[in-house]
Amino acid sequence: MIKDVKIIREQLIDVLKQHVGTLKIRVDKPSNFEVNGTIEAPQGKKIVQGIYFSSVVPKEKDVRFYFYPAYTHPTEFTNLSEQLTKFKKGKSCFHVKFLDDDLIKEIGQMVNKAIDVYRVDGLLE
Repeated sequence: MIKDVKIIREQLIDVLKQHVGTLKIRVDKPSNFEVNGTIEAPQGKKIVQGIYFSSVVPKEKDVRFYFYPAYTHPTEFTNLSEQLTKFKKGKSCFHVKFLDDDLIKEIGQMVNKAIDVYRVDGLLE
């Protein structure tokens, strides 16, 4: 089980980096890592060049994993494990206090599903 905030941050970023190409890195700083889409898409009432997708923000005791697809498509992400559900605060923010192999796998599957859902909706290439 991983409890070190720096390693949790790296693991979450690695999950997102697997999709670079479909996603682009918008911010890559120690305080924030953010990925967006690569094509013009609606975000709220605006058309943006790359819809916001996710951020990884380390804090003192956890890592915040902001996952916009859980906000835009909440019904697609209702079958989360008990542990991942405990981490969820609000509609799209997860306060990740630890990781294990099962959680890393589940987060990876959640990101994969979001990529597929956004592609179907024309939000990603």
